[in-house]
Amino acid sequence: MIRVVLPAHLRTLARVDGELKLDVKGPVTQRTVLDALEAHYPMLRGTIRDHVTQQRRPFVRFFACEEDLSHESQDAPLPDAVATGAEPFLIVGAMAGG
Repeated sequence: MIRVVLPAHLRTLARVDGELKLDVKGPVTQRTVLDALEAHYPMLRGTIRDHVTQQRRPFVRFFACEEDLSHESQDAPLPDAVATGAEPFLIVGAMAGG
């Protein structure tokens, strides 16, 4: 079970409270986690990554084990602690400006 934490506005859109638990088939990567998330919560399609390119949307960041994984390859394995469910995969809304 993969644990996923969404920002408040996406939890509202998905009609969930707290963190999510997802079954991910195959290797645990950003792509497979987001595929499972969008399959289980179709209302989130297009909110985290672009419909066509499947690239992360601006102002959305991914964190796990206190590391920013936003610029890592979508197909790079996530840390073992995320794959085992010991640590959550965090999807965070970023802010710009000063």
